[in-house]
Amino acid sequence: MIVTRFAPSPTGYLHIGGLRTALYSYLYARKNGGKFLLRIEDTDLKRNSQEATIAIKEAFDWCNLDHDGEVTYQSKRFDVYKAFVQKLLDSGHAYKCYMSKSELDELRAQQEARKERPKYDNRYRDFTGTPPEGIDPVIRIKAPLDGEILIDDGIKGEVKFRVEDILDDFIIARSDGTPTYNFTVVVDDALMGVTHVIRGDDHLSNTPKQIVLYDALGFEKPKFFHVAMINGEDGKKLSKRHGATDVMEYKRMGYLPEALLNFLVRLGWSHGDDEIFSMEDMLKYFDPHDINKSSSTYNAQKLDWLNAHYIKTLPYDRLAKEMMEFGIDFKSIPKGEVLLNSLRERSKTLVEMSDSARVIINTPKVYDEKAYAKFINETSLKILAKFGEILNENLDAKGYEELTNKFLEANGIKLKDLAQALRVSLTGSSVSPSIFEVLEVLGSDEVKNRIKNIIKE
Repeated sequence: MIVTRFAPSPTGYLHIGGLRTALYSYLYARKNGGKFLLRIEDTDLKRNSQEATIAIKEAFDWCNLDHDGEVTYQSKRFDVYKAFVQKLLDSGHAYKCYMSKSELDELRAQQEARKERPKYDNRYRDFTGTPPEGIDPVIRIKAPLDGEILIDDGIKGEVKFRVEDILDDFIIARSDGTPTYNFTVVVDDALMGVTHVIRGDDHLSNTPKQIVLYDALGFEKPKFFHVAMINGEDGKKLSKRHGATDVMEYKRMGYLPEALLNFLVRLGWSHGDDEIFSMEDMLKYFDPHDINKSSSTYNAQKLDWLNAHYIKTLPYDRLAKEMMEFGIDFKSIPKGEVLLNSLRERSKTLVEMSDSARVIINTPKVYDEKAYAKFINETSLKILAKFGEILNENLDAKGYEELTNKFLEANGIKLKDLAQALRVSLTGSSVSPSIFEVLEVLGSDEVKNRIKNIIKE
């Protein structure tokens, strides 16, 4: 059975790069009838944030990425890690190191002066003497001293690391007994039965250390997939200057989870020339072996395009429910479905949609200065007054269009002589959906009231 996991550290919000990794892991497990696990790597008790943990789970819920079983918290597993540290000590694969901080700092300074790679010099690797007093030891793994470590990466292919270039006897438990990152990852992935590890390639340098630990503990190694980073359009690593990086910020900006997931799955993976992927499509086509080796580029315009697509195509009930988050209850508005269906055709985000809805729903208190100056004059006000006189019943958009055409013909004028001035009177600006749909939504009485208001100006 394929078992994948997502294992964030709760030191901040969930980054969209993390969500992409989670999505890849989720898709691979679900496609193959496997398990997708969520583990919170919260062993750094000083930096952990309960709010961050909540934010991670909130983002998962919003994106509808369900995980199997309970969430695993590393902070509750210290006894497990302690037992495996002791196992390594007992088997001779690890040892206690009594090197003081000042000694370590001096060693690094000497190595840097010689332009050598700073690393531990193994002075306690085979130590049999009397330990120095007053030093709480760290626990170090006995790493290989030479040779190569090979990784058969599912994305990058075979990756080789020379031991002398990357490894030393690294610490697996600090002097206070708390375990280190690479150690806890290996223990947990092995005990949780993780078969495939899909993660960012910023973790590639950790992998040789983890392989050393897998071998020392006698655990079966998973298959690794290291995903290239997401860059901004300037080619630099994605950061806040390129756009939002917090997953939940996208919700607040009016993006739909379907659009964000569709956007992220395409940042590094493709299926032909297809751009639109429902969850069903992703589950059908996704394979981590097809992830690109090179970095992908964040494209805000592509996200807007995808979001507009999903706004246009979601069922009315679902979109109306989403709009409740932005203070617009279309189901309580007369002709709310007509209004929503009109606005969805021209909205990139739900925020845009809510702003446009308020413009139509609320009677204008002020008018756009440029629009007023351009379209409101003595002639247009007379036309508006005449138009208001024929509004005696509520019609649908087609009915208002027919009524308007008769009015234009009877008065020897064209639609442009009426439409823009009418828009300004009804919405306060010269931009709106179809004027006939606006008339249907407002109804004749409200339209007459708004015409009277602008005439009084």
